[in-house]
Amino acid sequence: MPLSIRIARMKVALGQFAVASEWQVNLDQCLSFIHRAVAEGAKLLILPESIIAADMHDAGITVRTAQPLDGPFVSGLVNALAGTDLTLICCIATPAHPALTHNCQIVLDATGLVACYRKLHLYDAFSMKESNDYVPGAELPPIVQVGDIKVGLMTCYDVRFPEVARSLAVRGADMLTVPAAWVRGPGKEWHWEVMVTARALENTCYVAAVGECGPRNIGASMLVDPLGVAVVRAGCHPDLLFANVDKERIRTTRAALPVLANRRFKDPELNS
Repeated sequence: MPLSIRIARMKVALGQFAVASEWQVNLDQCLSFIHRAVAEGAKLLILPESIIAADMHDAGITVRTAQPLDGPFVSGLVNALAGTDLTLICCIATPAHPALTHNCQIVLDATGLVACYRKLHLYDAFSMKESNDYVPGAELPPIVQVGDIKVGLMTCYDVRFPEVARSLAVRGADMLTVPAAWVRGPGKEWHWEVMVTARALENTCYVAAVGECGPRNIGASMLVDPLGVAVVRAGCHPDLLFANVDKERIRTTRAALPVLANRRFKDPELNS
């Protein structure tokens, strides 16, 4: 009798939307995505960056609307996950002391908060200054287990720093998540596609990059596979995408293209 081979494959959902200025409106949008993801059998839902509140005409909204990890926004998400096997990844602003906020990528499931990563690289570029609102994190992002998939966390501007993605890959990540609010500008859509694709291809892993859409940001969410192929992608409007992450695809890619095994220079800090 032939041996049965178990293929580790997980359905993931990527939900992009335009973040409103009222947190209750954004929570309702997130809950809608949660319900749809559960109905479609997804095990992981990734949402964009800074989803509590946003207003491009209100410079103080991020600090003013930040909520703690046990606040009503996160509590509403956890309540919606109760009784499901769905894991949720998204980014919110949480209060920092004595002022400003942290840009926290959080992992939630039916039990509550699983992990939190404070964004390392603040977007002080292209005339923007994210450090006016946020305090940077000081630790490499964690890896969380979702089903059979090891998921590494990155946030938006982090994707321009290949050492962050490499640190996650050498620590065993099968997929990287990149919640983002990628600002429009000359060539910026191309920057996004190149960076997301490069991080997948150079580390032979999946990258799930989910962008906020709306008047300021590009959307353009995508899941890129270990050979740099965009499995699904969104445009500039609200959308909920579904695709599979397949560990066999990772295995066969790394067997054919063993860049992680062949690298000559190994920084011990990236392996810690």
